Amino acid sequence: MRRFLPSLSALQAFEAAARHRSFTKAGEELAMTQSGISRQVQNLETLLGIRLFERVGSRLTLTSIGSKYFLEITQSLDRLEEVSIDAVRGRKVDTSLMVGAPPTLETRWLIPRLGRFLTDHPEIPIEVTTIGGEVDFETDRIDIAIMRGFGTWPDARANLLFDEELVVVASPSVVAPEANHDPLDFARYPILQNASRPSLWLLWLRASKLSYSGQIQGARFNSSELLIQAAVNGIGLAVVPPQFVKREIERGELHTPFGPPVRSGEAYWIVQSERETQSENAAAFRNWFLRETARERANNLAG
Repeated sequence: MRRFLPSLSALQAFEAAARHRSFTKAGEELAMTQSGISRQVQNLETLLGIRLFERVGSRLTLTSIGSKYFLEITQSLDRLEEVSIDAVRGRKVDTSLMVGAPPTLETRWLIPRLGRFLTDHPEIPIEVTTIGGEVDFETDRIDIAIMRGFGTWPDARANLLFDEELVVVASPSVVAPEANHDPLDFARYPILQNASRPSLWLLWLRASKLSYSGQIQGARFNSSELLIQAAVNGIGLAVVPPQFVKREIERGELHTPFGPPVRSGEAYWIVQSERETQSENAAAFRNWFLRETARERANNLAG
């Protein structure tokens, strides 16, 4: 018996129109005319024998049954897209190991090392996503994450990667490398602040034990990446983890005028969801990065 199924083009037209509440915008998304979307929706309504949309003045709204149908159709189209991608990939999307990291750590520490991991483990499918300061391993689809903190997260197990260090960096155009900067006079230099970590300057001052005067005031940036770019462009002094600016220091774009890095008291951890404790892929990822960071620490000490 032939299935009672609307055409896929009609369902896509309806879903886009319902999402945008506009035939015109749905047409732009699907590369169709407004009238083409309207005809597809009319054909769908005729097949089903129900009204899916109604107009209230100039506004396009869903009927009560149209709203319910939209939710069901969206889930069905999402599922159809997922299994189609699975077929192309030759595996299910959710078999990938979902790895999360904060944005600057992700781009400046994780990604440069990830290529070597993938070379060593080509059989492990990886999906990398950006996370914020906290992860709920019960509700977020994160299997393993690299996070900053003190090593305790609910529903997760943490292994230490490396202690966090902080250093003040500046462009040579702002602070001459050979100048004497003790004590630090905040009135002499433009200061950059990390809006997501407003206590960084105070953390660094306590740990460095450097004497200082003046108030800590200056432009605020909401990520370490923006902070680093501002420092490179000579906008001011910034406090950042030295791992994030290794390349800029080697190039001479930045230097550390107020001494070597100091420990902040926090650390970076590789954090694994409790549900993934038996996962061979998660274990391989964790163990590889633990070995890699141990090797890098040993090389730094030897150097």
